[in-house]
Amino acid sequence: MFSRKNRRPRNAELLSAWESLDAGDVHGALRQLRSGAERLPLGEVALVVRRAAEGAGFDDLREAAAALAARPAQAKALYEFGYACVERGLSELAVPALREVLRHNPDALVVVRELVSAYEDVGRHREAVELLTRHEGAFADWPDRYLLAYNAIMAGDLALAHRQHALLPDPEDPQWRPARDRQRRMLERATAAACVSPLDTTDLRGWQYVIGGTVLGTRSPYGYDAGMTGRYAFLQDSPEQCLRGLLRLRTLLAAAGVRPRSVSLLPDRGSRILGLAAAELLDLPAEPFTAGREDTVVVAYDLNDVAPDLLDQLFARAPGQVLHEHASCWTDAPAVAADSVALLHQTVVAPWDGQLRQGADGGLERGTADDRPETVLAEEIVRSHPAPEADGGDTAPADPDETFTAFVAAVRGTWLRGDRAGLRSTGPVPSSRFA
Repeated sequence: MFSRKNRRPRNAELLSAWESLDAGDVHGALRQLRSGAERLPLGEVALVVRRAAEGAGFDDLREAAAALAARPAQAKALYEFGYACVERGLSELAVPALREVLRHNPDALVVVRELVSAYEDVGRHREAVELLTRHEGAFADWPDRYLLAYNAIMAGDLALAHRQHALLPDPEDPQWRPARDRQRRMLERATAAACVSPLDTTDLRGWQYVIGGTVLGTRSPYGYDAGMTGRYAFLQDSPEQCLRGLLRLRTLLAAAGVRPRSVSLLPDRGSRILGLAAAELLDLPAEPFTAGREDTVVVAYDLNDVAPDLLDQLFARAPGQVLHEHASCWTDAPAVAADSVALLHQTVVAPWDGQLRQGADGGLERGTADDRPETVLAEEIVRSHPAPEADGGDTAPADPDETFTAFVAAVRGTWLRGDRAGLRSTGPVPSSRFA
């Protein structure tokens, strides 16, 4: 006779996830759960989550999942499961559990706030707005009205965001002041960008600036109207593409009237290569990165390759300091938001890393990394021909330098302000994700 701990789900889709756990594929099992979170029976989902959490050593999630599996209709078990899922990065699974609690307890603001947190984590900002709006008569300014304004921005409803932000009093608790200031700057950036940018659901450059203060140098034309909207999925980078990004950085600095005195080199190999190329292109001296240096361009190839302690030093902006990132991961955003980004990717292979190529048997194989000196690779970037705008079809909008310069001229008064808080969401412009 099986104990409750050894129960298996009966749902066919969940049995497949269970078999993934049998094979040691925890990530595969969780992917299946995420994709079916809205339709799968919560009590049986909890069986799979309990086993996955046990293997991962997440005792809080294991205990919450076990309690829900035993009592799938109990409000306390549903809430604690949802809370633990949010804490462990499984917000897709938290949403149906928390919604079920709220269905029976419609006035429970503590559940509303946790469900809003789950919606935010998975980019469902419009649903967060609708939920908060239904409870506006009872909620508090901090955090609820702030959250309504924030999610309105992320959902692309700037009129609602401006109205709600205007109603916010100064927070009594000082912990909310940085959030208030960031939100104010977001709305100021939106006002500036709206002069030259549509800020619709395809305006990647405009919204990247509004939500993060980042000026996006280039947009991908590939799959533009097939789900990507200017972001790259997989990119094999090239010296030509690196040069194009640096030329856009040079244009950005000139149009914004920013005159750095040096280029600061971060210590990882990719950043040093790109930084040396930037120094030559901008005709500036290159120096090792030092925290707090003013009037400098800090160059990173991919900020996710930069040590966490250095990212901490980049969170607060030094006067005249510009942080430029060439290839920024939009599905796993870095802990700080760069002031300038050349392109957005999900997966990138740097020009000097082992790139994928067709092997003798017709399959894909990874080539060897280019171990030539950093100075040689930097010179190769500078001496290359800048990558032209790739032809992505008739639906990808042209992006000439004139358009880019006009955007910078419009927003320059709101650029380089405040801290560099990392992005928690991709904002109102959707793109397809690939596992």
